[in-house]
Amino acid sequence: MVKICVPVIETTVERALIAAKKAERWADLVEYRTDYLKRVKLDLLLKNRRKPFIVTNRRAEEGGKYKGEERERLGVLQEAIDFGAEFIDVELGTGRSFLQNLLKSRRGTQVILSSHDFQKTPSPKALQRLFNKMARWEADVIKVVPFAKSWEDNLTILSLIPFARVRKKKIVAFCMGEKGKISRILSPLLGAAWTYASFNEHSASAPGQLTAGEMKEIWRMLNIS
Repeated sequence: MVKICVPVIETTVERALIAAKKAERWADLVEYRTDYLKRVKLDLLLKNRRKPFIVTNRRAEEGGKYKGEERERLGVLQEAIDFGAEFIDVELGTGRSFLQNLLKSRRGTQVILSSHDFQKTPSPKALQRLFNKMARWEADVIKVVPFAKSWEDNLTILSLIPFARVRKKKIVAFCMGEKGKISRILSPLLGAAWTYASFNEHSASAPGQLTAGEMKEIWRMLNIS
């Protein structure tokens, strides 16, 4: 079944809670982008949730808003594990010892290991090498999101999904950017664990992100659910 993750990018806990409730109406999963928050209160944010939640604290180098100390940034993800979040998302570029500690302490939380390229989509061989490097960490989900500079880049990133599935690895893979929208729509149809969509046009967390309503309407027209 195709799945949508809806990100929440509010700056206050109060507004994030309201947005999360709205997101739950559209989403199979909800993502808290805690790098947007002025202060993080995961005990409140994860209370009374009805859908699985991803906690992400994206650093500035990979398109996020967090600019503080790395130990504090990753401390939020450790706290998410302690509060029983269903998923955390941590970047491949994270320091080795920090990444090892998060993976060792994951308990019931699944770890998404992510890599973003805001400049280009690498070649199929380069993406396969990146996947193999990421797979060695034995995270629960691998997420690879490059930027589409051409329509052909959609085919390149989508080819990584069957590559991962043959290796029995859960993957999220699509392109950012206006030219990458096709891969956002098609990736779950090829076996990606989920795709990302905002709950309205003002709450996109990345370039080229469709709304959940648009995504579901396209799937409806394709007779997919």
